[in-house]
Amino acid sequence: MLYGALEAGGTKMVCAIGNENGEILEQVKFPTETPETTMPQIFEYFKGKDIKALGIACFGPIDLNEDSETYGSITTTPKLAWSGYNIVNAAKEALGIPVGFDTDVNGSLLGEITWGCAKGLSDALYLTIGTGVGGGVMSNGKLLHGMLHPELGHLLLPIVEGDPGKCVCPYHRNCLEGLASGPSLKARWGVSADQLVDKKEVWEIEAEYIATALVTYVVTLSPKKIILGGGVMHQEQLFPMIRARFKELLNGYIVTNELEDLDNYIVPASLNDDQGIMGAIKLAIDASEK
Repeated sequence: MLYGALEAGGTKMVCAIGNENGEILEQVKFPTETPETTMPQIFEYFKGKDIKALGIACFGPIDLNEDSETYGSITTTPKLAWSGYNIVNAAKEALGIPVGFDTDVNGSLLGEITWGCAKGLSDALYLTIGTGVGGGVMSNGKLLHGMLHPELGHLLLPIVEGDPGKCVCPYHRNCLEGLASGPSLKARWGVSADQLVDKKEVWEIEAEYIATALVTYVVTLSPKKIILGGGVMHQEQLFPMIRARFKELLNGYIVTNELEDLDNYIVPASLNDDQGIMGAIKLAIDASEK
């Protein structure tokens, strides 16, 4: 059985054909321009592929309420050309097949839950730290939506003493995305993360922000595993620093088997940066079964 997958990002659209085992059989990319320019190319790619359903893991914010008149729409995105665009309805009309839909970060989590390092877990958290910061949550075996969907990147944090930078988020003065994303690193230090590898002070500040956020997520969401992905987390030296600071901040308050082994609790993404598109395949599988 063949399924279509679309990982809709703010910079590029990744399209793939996969099977029920999560195997990616072919993959192409299109630049994210405008709906009028980009989406016809995507739909043309999927036509004639004999796919049973399409899964879309999409940048947001998006409307995930199936009872809403605007379900399937991209809402208040800063990419103004996409604001109000109903990507689900457009896909259904163009392809005539079931469409599964969720956030890009929920898609990445779903990929890890189904085929990756969180396989078999009922509760997990995926956090991507790159151009922006976003998070996906699975709780009691279901992806968490609620009023809208989690916006974990906009958790408000105390400013680290001596931080020479400032929050780059246009909405907040002290949120995780504005303080720990790739653009915030560049604004703080003047160069991109890959040019700062040997600067210990850079990663001490970064680890402080991330660890502080993770403690909040743990005491509120109680995940059984935390997965950190995105471009910034390719800086592998961050992981031991985050784990050590997380342990200090939690200070023994919660005692579980998972927290006794932080090397296997706070972990990098495990699917070679394909977790998002693989999650979209799973969204398609679920849509076809539904």
